[in-house]
Amino acid sequence: MNSEVVLRLKNITKTFPGVKALDNVHFEVRKGTVHGLMGENGAGKSTLMKIIIGIFQPDSGDIEYKGKPLHINNTADALNAGISMIHQELSPIPEMTVAENIFLGREPRRFGIVNEARLYEQTEKLLRDLEIHINPHTKMKDLSTAYIQMVEIAKAISYDSDLIIMDEPTSAITDREVAQLFKMIKHLKEKGVAIIYITHKMDEVFEITDECTIFRDGHYVGNEQSENLTSQDLITMMVGREVNQIFPKDNHNNFGDVILEVKNLSCKGKFENVSFQVRRGEILGFAGLMGAGRSEVMETIFGMTPKTSGDIYIQGKKVEINSPKHAINHGIGFLTEDRKRTGLFLPLSVADNTIMSDLKTYDNKVKLLDEKRINHNCESQREILKIKTPSIQQIINNLSGGNQQKVLIARWLLMDPDILIIDEPTRGIDVGAKSEIHKIMSELSKNGKAIIMVSSELPEVMGMSDRIMVMHEGKLTGEVAGIEATQEKIMEYATK
Repeated sequence: MNSEVVLRLKNITKTFPGVKALDNVHFEVRKGTVHGLMGENGAGKSTLMKIIIGIFQPDSGDIEYKGKPLHINNTADALNAGISMIHQELSPIPEMTVAENIFLGREPRRFGIVNEARLYEQTEKLLRDLEIHINPHTKMKDLSTAYIQMVEIAKAISYDSDLIIMDEPTSAITDREVAQLFKMIKHLKEKGVAIIYITHKMDEVFEITDECTIFRDGHYVGNEQSENLTSQDLITMMVGREVNQIFPKDNHNNFGDVILEVKNLSCKGKFENVSFQVRRGEILGFAGLMGAGRSEVMETIFGMTPKTSGDIYIQGKKVEINSPKHAINHGIGFLTEDRKRTGLFLPLSVADNTIMSDLKTYDNKVKLLDEKRINHNCESQREILKIKTPSIQQIINNLSGGNQQKVLIARWLLMDPDILIIDEPTRGIDVGAKSEIHKIMSELSKNGKAIIMVSSELPEVMGMSDRIMVMHEGKLTGEVAGIEATQEKIMEYATK
């Protein structure tokens, strides 16, 4: 392994109101290696990366880069030093094109004016070299979350940096795109680029990283060569205990009546003639590659996107769902795949976000919100889901991504829907929390709730589903019983 240290952080401490995010931690990365940074949500990983990139300033500690002290005041300083980052939370400019987003502030110019022909030529070459099949003229608002993630990866690589931070780069992409990303990473390593890689997916750690550093609750726990670690070693170091069951699915098979039936549902340009049923007590998984149309089907069922044709039946009765409000009134809940764009109210508190879908429940007799009831219900969910926050009055934008996800789950648990659609339930969530959320899903199904789960993680689909529907290019191409599912069988349907 290359012994040349590119980045060294010593005794880094960072405190936010009510929480010490980092407590005297140290961390170092070597040239031409992939260094995994592991830990539960709230362990301090993203905070440390934001210090490296100049978004946050440390309260104390030292940063050395290429053997010299470095003070990073802002992201421009980091980029000028040769450090770039793929952020966990995507923040594209929706009305701009792919090319404009990638080269924002760095556009090729001629006589002081943006040279558009050159801009799109550069972007086309970059995407072609990275084997990312996206039209550079497409507006970001027209891309799925998965494609936005690929654009973010391309943008970070386009800076030609010596150190690239990848914070959950595969959270929104499927196995085929992951394989392509790993190919890019190996090429970058060969060029001597150092990569800090943050992920909650254990298989990725052992496939792509050379060494790992583990944080827990803002503290440095340890560092080890990846080849000397096992999954259980990592989990125990991350959570301070053993996690024995990641997929605690109870195959009870005592399903009730069909509660939701979808017949020939279509949305022009997105999917067509999708038909399926879900029974009470069943977890129905949806698998497929990026762009298969899974999320679009769920958004149409929930009334976020109008259907072109087809019918929806709830408990045998045909219903018209033209808005999320209609869906909620029919007992449907929906946890969307992109929490920041379509789930959270970022300037509001944890409590406000938890009760947001059912405010009328908390009206008292004088049309004011019943604070006592709100506090009781929100504190109860905070405890059940182990949401790490100093207070339910904390602004939700200050929470880690995984804890934000838990708040969204809490919102729907309080609503108590009969049908719960969960799109990427554990995206950006650590292994301990994954087990907890899977346990909750299993309990809900045992209590008669019907769950539709969309996931890009095949182990999750196979580990949690009673049945699996597979989609490809907007069409249902196969159905597999959960106990008979293999990755090969699912992928065969997903590429038909």
